[in-house]
Amino acid sequence: MEPKGQLLQADFLNAQVLPFRNHYQLLLESSSSTQQEKKFLPFRVERSAFLHYRLSMNTTPGIRENELRKWIDSHVDGVEGNLEYQQIVGGHSNLTYTVSDDSGRKWVLRRPPLGHVLATAHDMTREYRVIKALEGSGVPVPRVIGLCEDVEVNDAPFYVMDFVDGIVVRDAEIAAAQPLEIRERMGKSLLATLASLHSVDVDAVGLGDLARRDGYIERQLKRWKAQFELSTNREISGVFEVHDNLLKNVPEQQGVGIVHGDYRLDNTIMTETGEVAAVLDWELCTLGDVLSDVAAIIAYSNNLTGMETQAMSIEGFPTPSEVRSLYGDLSERDLSKLDFYISFAYWRLACILEGVYTRYAAGVMGSETDNAAINIFGERVLLLVDLADSTFKDFLQRK
Repeated sequence: MEPKGQLLQADFLNAQVLPFRNHYQLLLESSSSTQQEKKFLPFRVERSAFLHYRLSMNTTPGIRENELRKWIDSHVDGVEGNLEYQQIVGGHSNLTYTVSDDSGRKWVLRRPPLGHVLATAHDMTREYRVIKALEGSGVPVPRVIGLCEDVEVNDAPFYVMDFVDGIVVRDAEIAAAQPLEIRERMGKSLLATLASLHSVDVDAVGLGDLARRDGYIERQLKRWKAQFELSTNREISGVFEVHDNLLKNVPEQQGVGIVHGDYRLDNTIMTETGEVAAVLDWELCTLGDVLSDVAAIIAYSNNLTGMETQAMSIEGFPTPSEVRSLYGDLSERDLSKLDFYISFAYWRLACILEGVYTRYAAGVMGSETDNAAINIFGERVLLLVDLADSTFKDFLQRK
């Protein structure tokens, strides 16, 4: 039986789930599923199967245990007995593992995917630097233990941080398992934490030189267009059309702040009382126009994108209009042109997902995946491009 929300708390080492292929075949072949449901089920099932923490069997791809043990012993005091490495299959980019010793102490290790990746992606040093800088800033992040840039240790740069216990709200089922008042608190805490991040003085925390401060959207359009071109092996003309339309209509940037780059509900760990315990996945963090983070929350909440299983649609979590209102109450920034940023968010997700699709198809993500489900990634790219185009047209009409 597939685990419920309580098994998806950060104590995932005891969780057991069905193999991905079983999930996919069971629901896809279900006679009770309508044709419309079957159209979207493969992606949702695939997404759900990945997002449930799954234990690695026998060997752990991406881990050199002997070399890592020496490094960990030199950075962590009091490690007891053997170390066990288990891959967290939950993201589609950097690889994440839990590390536990015989006493039950836990840490988390992050490294790039197996195989070739783009030069600007999966920068462990940058990710480590951001998390380290935010310690004590009021933004909840895990405590980082150390960074290793010596590829002789584990074949790629990596960093280790403390394990943070809590609830990861991956999908609607987990969200629905939380009491209404907890969901309401989670939604408010999610936006309050984002506003807190956006209010951080970049110079005061030592991140003033993390990236250029101006021209954020222009830089992002250039970056993701280039990465799309490097990642894709097919023709998708709409990506370039939306890119050009966005580039010609970029709103004036309202100051500079820390942009998380992938801020959403399932990139946080929540406490049982509904507060953000830690913000995760900082690999896309940069400086620039923080409204892109607000737009991303709204974009991810659209079920048609296939990027979420509608956790934010459950009663208690803020609706898109409430996201605008709640964030607006916490920030002095003008949200009148937020539709532009939502269009950009869809477009950027399309570029990101194309890279995910290509990596999974090439088999460099360290897990076996059903080919039919891999193809769903590709289909969602096309849908995201269409959403970006239609949202941009709505923005022009309201301009």
